[in-house]
Amino acid sequence: MRGRTWKLVIYIFLVGFILNLAGIVSHVVVSAFAKRWFGKPLPPAFTTDWFTYAWTNFELGQVLFITLFIALAVVFIALAIGFPAAYILARRDFRAKPILLLLYFLPLLIPQMTYGIPLATTLYKFGVGGTVLGVILAVLVPMVPLAVFILLPFFEQISLNLEWSASMLGASRLQIFRRVLLPLMVPGILTAGLLVLVNTISNFELAFLLSGGGSQTLVVALYYNVFAGGVRPVYSIDAMAVIYMVMVMSVLLVALRFVRPTQMVFRLDQTRR
Repeated sequence: MRGRTWKLVIYIFLVGFILNLAGIVSHVVVSAFAKRWFGKPLPPAFTTDWFTYAWTNFELGQVLFITLFIALAVVFIALAIGFPAAYILARRDFRAKPILLLLYFLPLLIPQMTYGIPLATTLYKFGVGGTVLGVILAVLVPMVPLAVFILLPFFEQISLNLEWSASMLGASRLQIFRRVLLPLMVPGILTAGLLVLVNTISNFELAFLLSGGGSQTLVVALYYNVFAGGVRPVYSIDAMAVIYMVMVMSVLLVALRFVRPTQMVFRLDQTRR
């Protein structure tokens, strides 16, 4: 009876969570397509004009371009820094390693506002605040540790004997990297890249503190327009929210379709054997 009760509680919680989420999303989607919607279960008429309004008046073309540029730049730099860092941490053991890992992953453990405000103050002092470069530098602070955190177990599952064998056969460090490590690390690189991409697109605190008029990401632009009370039609805000949801969900669907971390770890383990 106790087991059945717990199962029933879990099912009720899951159903309630799904219904609540579906209700919120469906309300925003319906409102984005509603011509007018006052005091009725459904709008009397639907239109796509609000998407055109949002695209034109909110300059969403530029905002989307900046968002994708920042996200791709952060992914590239985070992987370029995180790949060698994760390799060294996976291959070297020393006394202070646990402390170093704790300090390295600290930006993932504490709220971003706690270090975002002094970071923004410093970047504004050096003249990069309010620019695309400033947003990229700020978002890299938590994204580099995230890339290392994801890449580290992939490196740990690659046997060091493979590198020693390649070295004994006359391979240089560059050849070992290109022919041994890189092919085996492709699943980890894809996983880290896509997770960093999703987190960068949805990052609000750091992007909000460092972005300016021409460097706003989509989530920051959405926030500003939501709180421009009485100036923006609520339907256009919902249209903008739908565009944001579609953008993030598209990336997530690509991640779930082509990148499955559990299967990748299994394949790496099979490779070792």
